[in-house]
Amino acid sequence: MSDTYDAIILGGGAAGLFCAALAAQRGRRVLVLESSEKVGKKILISGGGRCNFTNINAGPANYLSANPHFVKSALSRYTPRDFLGLVEKHSIAWHEKTLGQLFCDSSARQIVDMLLEECAAGPGKVTIRNNEHVASVEHTGGSYRVTTQYGSFDAPALVIATGGPSIPKMGASDFAYRLVRQFGLKIVEPRPALVPLTLGGEEVLFRELSGVAADVEAAAGKTRFREAALFTHRGLSGPAILQISSYWKAGDPLAINFLPDREPGWLIDAKRATPALHLRTIIREALPDRLADELCEQLHKDQGASGDLGNLPDKALRNAGERLSNWRFHPNGSEGFAKAEVTAGGISTAELSSKTMEAKMVPGLFVIGEAVDVTGWLGGYNFQWAWASAHAAAQAL
Repeated sequence: MSDTYDAIILGGGAAGLFCAALAAQRGRRVLVLESSEKVGKKILISGGGRCNFTNINAGPANYLSANPHFVKSALSRYTPRDFLGLVEKHSIAWHEKTLGQLFCDSSARQIVDMLLEECAAGPGKVTIRNNEHVASVEHTGGSYRVTTQYGSFDAPALVIATGGPSIPKMGASDFAYRLVRQFGLKIVEPRPALVPLTLGGEEVLFRELSGVAADVEAAAGKTRFREAALFTHRGLSGPAILQISSYWKAGDPLAINFLPDREPGWLIDAKRATPALHLRTIIREALPDRLADELCEQLHKDQGASGDLGNLPDKALRNAGERLSNWRFHPNGSEGFAKAEVTAGGISTAELSSKTMEAKMVPGLFVIGEAVDVTGWLGGYNFQWAWASAHAAAQAL
């Protein structure tokens, strides 16, 4: 015997729980199968435990996808203001940090509790089963049968909300990709995103700056982010690096502007004003001492730029300024899915309806959240995609 539901949702994360809640509020009987011992594990660790639950500025330009237009429908029909309204309805105190990022004042647990309360609001019913490991999924006669170690469950609709392989210690895997291949859906090659980058070769010396941070502009191709960068014992991290990592391609250089507020020729102007000032001293005024010293060592080694400003030719100062504003690093890789906050790539949007998230060629099969080839910027954007894609699917269940 098997239990029958209106919809089965695989994955009890942000997208899965929200989709279940909204579907139940439309009167549906929903089963959520979660492989971990509890739901919402990624929510609980996000934002330093305070959950950066959305970004008030979220829009299509903040997402990467093979089809950049795919996100427009879902994002326009469920906005950051909509989710913020839900947060306020549950009397969860929140605050805005930099760049539109919204956090709970108290704890990420409040967001999980809110989602569970929404699941219980009815008039339908949400059943959540933890520690359920899917053994097989069959699709026959317009119905899906999901079999786990505890039994079989049937429904006319199946929602895949199991995310991508980032942060495997939280139970993440490539399950969604393996499952949709069974139904013939295509995959855009997954890769780590919002991930620290590693340095090797001659650049390994920068690892000695581990713990040093600075406000920079990081660039890969035409894409730029102005935020903090952090040197680590393996290479580069911090918000600016995590952001640009989603756009960086293996083998390409990464450009760092260490002095984004300085105008071209600023060192020549400083020479005119204070010729007795040492180059190292003026760079130390703008950057942490350890970082300034290392950059000066490299400038001296590569360009011979060292000493008092008045003793350096304008050309040398101009070149030094240009180097500091366009310092090329050559990452030899990233710290991989183990440290990636999200996964870029995933189930191809060409396979899905942008309005409902349903597979075009497989009726009743839906894919939402991180499993889809949609990747947001750092700062609440990926949660907003989870809410918006879940909302889109729930309206069709």
